Amino acid sequence: MGILAPTADERVKDVRVTDDTLSVDLMDGRTITVPLVWYPRLLDATPRQRSNWEVCGAGYGIHWPDIDEDLSTEGLLRGAPAPHAAATQ
Repeated sequence: MGILAPTADERVKDVRVTDDTLSVDLMDGRTITVPLVWYPRLLDATPRQRSNWEVCGAGYGIHWPDIDEDLSTEGLLRGAPAPHAAATQ
């Protein structure tokens, strides 16, 4: 008799942003918490702007319309901070 592992469901269930961290609850029960400093737009946003988020990308992304920021659960799980802006020449 085989044992079935629970299926990972990386879709967004809930989002919380503090002054220091971004935490994303996934449908499968996991929570991803990353430093807010990784995402400068969120870091510089007001608490009201941070709390105005919506699920996008068929459930695998988060969009903050007030600051035009988009993150994916895939990127969060990889531990991928926002890319640095290209230096102006």
